[in-house]
Amino acid sequence: MSLVLCDDEFIRKLNRDYRGKNKATNVLSFEGGHEPAEGQPWIAGDIVISYQTVLREAKEQKKSFASHFAHMMVHGVLHLLGEDHLTEKQAKRMESQEIEIMKQLGYRNPYDQIDA
Repeated sequence: MSLVLCDDEFIRKLNRDYRGKNKATNVLSFEGGHEPAEGQPWIAGDIVISYQTVLREAKEQKKSFASHFAHMMVHGVLHLLGEDHLTEKQAKRMESQEIEIMKQLGYRNPYDQIDA
């Protein structure tokens, strides 16, 4: 897995080109999608996080940057592992996984508005 930290302009272009949404977002995930050659490691894919959006959201939501950034990493990794949130059922499943993983990492529920 690779991690790219970027600004809003960079992620806006990716979001436009790959998702048809011409706006900045907090995190994008791009699955590796290929079976590795025998004896080679599996490449999960790429996670791209806009530090500007994450910082802005953390302030708006009265969360620490560290906890919100950790949540975006967890969210991105779950996407690389095949999770999604397109339906209500998928969203509930993914959110419950995020809450549990964040708890294991020592953070509060990321869907609570204040964690400071």
